[in-house]
Amino acid sequence: MWTGEQTVRNPGLPTVLVVEDELLIRICAACCLADAGFEVIEAADAEEAIAALEARADVVLVFTDVNMPGQIDGLDLAWEVSRRRPEVAVIVTSGKAIPREDQIPSGGRFLAKPYSPEVLAKIFAQALANGAERCAA
Repeated sequence: MWTGEQTVRNPGLPTVLVVEDELLIRICAACCLADAGFEVIEAADAEEAIAALEARADVVLVFTDVNMPGQIDGLDLAWEVSRRRPEVAVIVTSGKAIPREDQIPSGGRFLAKPYSPEVLAKIFAQALANGAERCAA
């Protein structure tokens, strides 16, 4: 969970923000991504995620669940990330509903739950590669 800590434990690794209100799912995703070579920070809801995003300029990707408590759900968070930090890749996930393409910001992706650690790492690598291509264009 985002605690306001601003130190990077693994300098040089791409930093991703995992936003998930279900603790066990968040821990599992964070562990899978850390094992795949990412620096991972966690948030339990959109408000924590926005605070983390504002405090951490090194975040390159946000992975958010759609259904979360609070006034901002994962889709609204995805649009907020796109508005505040357009260079940050966004991946949205859900086990309940598949959002329409127009509900996710341009360049964003959807990943259905349940997902395997291998698929999660592959989708992240693809999203970051696509972001690098957009920046180089």
